[in-house]
Amino acid sequence: MILTVTLNTALDITYRVRSLRPHASHRVSEVTERPGGKGVNVARVLAALGHEVTVTGFTGGATGRVVQEKLASVPGVVDALVPVAGPTRRTVAVVDGQTGDTTQLNEPGPTITPSEWSAFQEAYEHLLASASAVALCGSLPPGVPVGAYAGLVRTARSYGVPVLLDTSGEPLRRGVAARPDIIKPNADELAELTGSHDPLRATQDARRRGAAAVVASLGPRGLLAATRDGRWHATPPAPVRGNPTGAGDSAAAGLLSALVEHLPWPDRLARATALSAATVQAPVAGEFDPGLYEELQGKVTVTGEASAA
Repeated sequence: MILTVTLNTALDITYRVRSLRPHASHRVSEVTERPGGKGVNVARVLAALGHEVTVTGFTGGATGRVVQEKLASVPGVVDALVPVAGPTRRTVAVVDGQTGDTTQLNEPGPTITPSEWSAFQEAYEHLLASASAVALCGSLPPGVPVGAYAGLVRTARSYGVPVLLDTSGEPLRRGVAARPDIIKPNADELAELTGSHDPLRATQDARRRGAAAVVASLGPRGLLAATRDGRWHATPPAPVRGNPTGAGDSAAAGLLSALVEHLPWPDRLARATALSAATVQAPVAGEFDPGLYEELQGKVTVTGEASAA
């Protein structure tokens, strides 16, 4: 079982409009609602790849009940969310039908009390006992300590469970110091962490800060990886036009699934890159175009070299 942690779960609402214009009224042509948050998106992709997945994090209020109702209909995903008093947040994505550009509005999430945080930590340890890997994903809701991910990484390591960490800012800075197996920042998050805008130098610096492997999302330029085993750059055959929301989450799912399948790094990166590109053409986050994924997987170019033994 792969465990995904989404401390700031959400109900993802996607609006499609013909053309998004500031200071104007719009008619929405299509509305889609999905259970969301980065770890939930990762879980949905992992399940579509055939893996057993358990989702944990927080859920509360009427929005939280909707999230759980919709999560129950996702095949292969087990709901282990921890109830809290505050309401689960909503995120709203407005997709411009002419350009494909997306405008994202994210609510902050519920305020988590100390007793609720303690209840989560107890549930997390229980789930780790049967987990083959864990993904720690997304922002922290109010009330959760800024060093929360660092603590969760250390707990997973004490159980011998490999960890992928996908967050940003100070939670990422502290989490890296706890030595996760993989971090997956985008280029901006990596630059914020290291102070370097050179992705190659920044990935190497992030490894020195504690991460065993750093896989940076470079948007249409693919993925750049610095690991104990070597350095590689994976690129899709051509840019894919569409909605990039959730593409990074699909890449994380690709990396985590390939990790538990013990694939070599070039194959991990090819899978993650193909999934990321196939997600851009899917209508909502947490889904990917299966046909395009299969087509792209054999066309991703992976360059680089393994480290000397």
